[in-house]
Amino acid sequence: MTDRVLVLNCGSSSVKFRLYDGESVADKGTVERVGEPGGGPADHESAVREILDRLDLTGLTAVGHRVVHGGRRFSEPVLIDDAVIAAIEDLVPLAPLHNPANLAGIRVTRESLPDVPQVAVFDTAFHHTLPEAAATYAIDRDTAQRCGIRRYGFHGTSHAYVSRHTAELLDRPYEEVNVITLHLGNGASACAVQGGRSVATSMGMSPLEGLVMGTRSGDLDPTVIFHLRREGGMAVDEIDDLLNHRSGLLGLTGVNDMREVLARRDAGDAAAALAFDVYCRRITGYVGGYYALLGRVDAITFTAGVGEHAAPVRAATLAGLDRLGITVDPARNEGSGDRVISPDGAEVTVCVISTDEEREIARETRAVVAARD
Repeated sequence: MTDRVLVLNCGSSSVKFRLYDGESVADKGTVERVGEPGGGPADHESAVREILDRLDLTGLTAVGHRVVHGGRRFSEPVLIDDAVIAAIEDLVPLAPLHNPANLAGIRVTRESLPDVPQVAVFDTAFHHTLPEAAATYAIDRDTAQRCGIRRYGFHGTSHAYVSRHTAELLDRPYEEVNVITLHLGNGASACAVQGGRSVATSMGMSPLEGLVMGTRSGDLDPTVIFHLRREGGMAVDEIDDLLNHRSGLLGLTGVNDMREVLARRDAGDAAAALAFDVYCRRITGYVGGYYALLGRVDAITFTAGVGEHAAPVRAATLAGLDRLGITVDPARNEGSGDRVISPDGAEVTVCVISTDEEREIARETRAVVAARD
């Protein structure tokens, strides 16, 4: 029997795809500049059709779709039907840039592959285990309930994949390991994983809260928003654009790529040096806070573009935490690949593990289809 799963990850302006033949990758790629002028596909529907036309889908057993926001309704991956699509549509206000793109991919593949099971895998699902004290914002309860305001968390497939593989690297049962996972890419988030369950995460109602990111501000005093509106004369949409697309490393340095920030810092650029310090200091604060919440930390794992490749970020983020049993070996930190970068015998193991969200989506898709059968 064939085991071929297609994974589609429709972003706001791109579509990533990966075709699995068992555990092997048969094909993969990215269609970029979707809906942008200059030669890209006109929309996500066109991009997905282009992908389906070029792939050999003989023997395809399932399609797994990344869906960014599942709200409170979806706590696990689900087979897609009309009711699921309607529910994802209802959640568009919570993820206006992503859920519509996710829906476009779902609609095209259901139309093109009507006999193939389709599964929605939600970024937010892994964080449904958050305690109410972690998910609840201290605002008027009725208003929060009416408007769906709470911490949902994101990057769930990445945190799930990386925390599980951290346990494997430690050669310990997943349900016994406490891990702080640091997904540091253009988007960035931290997560405290206690025995395989997310108990705290830095992103909140949207992916804007938490760590400093490539273009997003992360944590911010809400008064800044009021001040920009009242004193700066900025419209709500302008403020939204500022905090999501013109802040973070980009706002502080003019570039959103950590490699360029590090190069400028090393060349003596004061703005880049400050941005680096702001970026790392924020992560350090979350590591310390999550250590306190977990009580015992077995491992801290870095992943995603910055987390996997920026040794100075890893070193600076964990510097000075020796009293907590957290140290980084300089030589190991400069290496490559999945590995332990803490010294032998360290109380807390520090790891670098490459994330693989598409593989995690394929794994969860297979599990849903197998349960149906």
